[in-house]
Amino acid sequence: MSSNDPRAAKQTIIPKRRQDLLKWNGWGYKDSKFQFDGQSMCEVTGDRYKISGQKLPLLKDWFIGVIGASMERKSLAQPELSADQLPKAIINEQFLISLKKTSISYSEDAHDRLFRAHGHTMDELFILRYGKFERIPDIVVWPESQEQVEQIVSLASENNCAVIPYGGGTSVTWALLCPKNENRMIISLDTCMLNKILWIDENNLTARIQSGINGQELERQLGEKGYCTGHEPDSMEFSTLGGWVATRASGMKKNQYGNIEDLLVHLTIVTPKGTLSKNCLVPRISNGPDIHHFVLGSEGTLGVIVDATLKIRPLPKCRKYGSVAFPTFEDGVKFMREVARLKCAPASIRLLDNEQFSFGQALKSETSSMLQSFVDGLKKFYVTKIKGFEPSQICAATLVFEGDKEDVLAHENKIYSIAKQFNGLPAGEENGEKGYMLTFAIAYLRDLGFDYYVIAESFETSAPWDRVSDLIKNVKKCLERTSKNAGVQYPIYSSARVTQVYDAGACIYFYFAINYYGLSDPVKIYNEIEAAARDEIIASGGSLSHHHGVGKIRRRWMNQTIGEHGIGMIKAVKDYIDPKNVFASGNIIPSENADENEQSPAQHIKAKL
Repeated sequence: MSSNDPRAAKQTIIPKRRQDLLKWNGWGYKDSKFQFDGQSMCEVTGDRYKISGQKLPLLKDWFIGVIGASMERKSLAQPELSADQLPKAIINEQFLISLKKTSISYSEDAHDRLFRAHGHTMDELFILRYGKFERIPDIVVWPESQEQVEQIVSLASENNCAVIPYGGGTSVTWALLCPKNENRMIISLDTCMLNKILWIDENNLTARIQSGINGQELERQLGEKGYCTGHEPDSMEFSTLGGWVATRASGMKKNQYGNIEDLLVHLTIVTPKGTLSKNCLVPRISNGPDIHHFVLGSEGTLGVIVDATLKIRPLPKCRKYGSVAFPTFEDGVKFMREVARLKCAPASIRLLDNEQFSFGQALKSETSSMLQSFVDGLKKFYVTKIKGFEPSQICAATLVFEGDKEDVLAHENKIYSIAKQFNGLPAGEENGEKGYMLTFAIAYLRDLGFDYYVIAESFETSAPWDRVSDLIKNVKKCLERTSKNAGVQYPIYSSARVTQVYDAGACIYFYFAINYYGLSDPVKIYNEIEAAARDEIIASGGSLSHHHGVGKIRRRWMNQTIGEHGIGMIKAVKDYIDPKNVFASGNIIPSENADENEQSPAQHIKAKL
């Protein structure tokens, strides 16, 4: 593990046949999961994360008390469907004959096809656990070079096939779902073999990198040479460079290293019209509209991104974590705003509301000693009694500082000085590190929820500073109100954090969960609740998405977001570059069939209670 990789306990190369290593119906590695030991203690299996191997004595009470789950009610997932139970492949014989004449690896195996038929939304995992996809890719191909990508796209165009690029499979926008009405052969173009750093330019601090490399492997390889990109999305272990570009991604250390559009210097994309790239590598250019920005956020609708040249930086000599507790969320937001105003944000700064803060406490491991328990008690007494913090109102900010040691220490002092102005108390380096690391394990918790009739999802937005607090309040009230009206019988869980900060606003990230026991149509109800929340976000001045993208799950809002002329511009580029609609994922552009824009892929599955 390189010194620049703060995540997994061990580095693993993900194979072509990913289901050998990763869960076929859940998040992440097969050997990593949260599970209840009997009906009391929760433990984390595996050894990949800092929380791995630990027992969590408080999680059961949180699970029961906050969401109303019951250890007596368990929702058992179906076994993996056999090959003959999966949708039959549509085969274009001429394409297959031509493909076999090349040296390109491919698979017609049903489970290889299934694994690449979905991302990781709640709906898609619900289908894997309790239902069946109506349409999956018909073949998987693994190109290993730009030339092989060009061959595949050319053959697909000549033989009237469809192509859906596949990177890390971490999409949370239905972007990888095959359109049900697509009658052509669908080719899943898996980029995992495009996983090399082609060159590093140490003079200009740039690196040309193939698109299929995942974030963890990219940082490991760069770290061996003394460099990093600093791009750390939550999905870093599995998501790929091509996926980051295709979705206009953002990482947790954006404040120091920039979003993907800030890191991007050059890219190469293979389209049905031909291979597109600029003819020069320069820091900035004024040559009309930037063609890179047609590709950034294109979500697999224009072609296959085969490589990108990114800015890199020397590995930071010092990394320090930190945390600050605030008596109220409003105090924390004011602190975040001031940090942004003074342009002194650390590499990462994230403000957790009381719900997320309390959840973090529920994930504490077994107390190592009576002394530690005593110390924790004193800290709690000091904060709640002497300083007057109400436990039901406390929130916390987690911090990551990177750079030269002297600069990091000076930066720390400045941040804690600002926090003091807004009633903030330093809460320790260990809490900051645990809070940061928890991000990489938290997706595994959703799988545990599925086992006990709890479904959960995350969604995000960005908003101007003067709308941040009200937007969060409005969305939480909306979730509470619509859940009650929909017949949800148990308390819901909704929480928010303010993450990446900008001069003019911030990213807001929500977690939302319901206990659906007693509901016969939980997916439909859940999506109606989340759609109402999305309406509320837009009405409250928020964006459609900050970094997840649009896919098919949010395309119904595109008209009111960018208007019909904006959609017309996107269509014009699409029609020119891909006149036969080879890249037929159906992402971004609203369907002409209004009902199709509303449909969940899992809407036909009823709950087994």
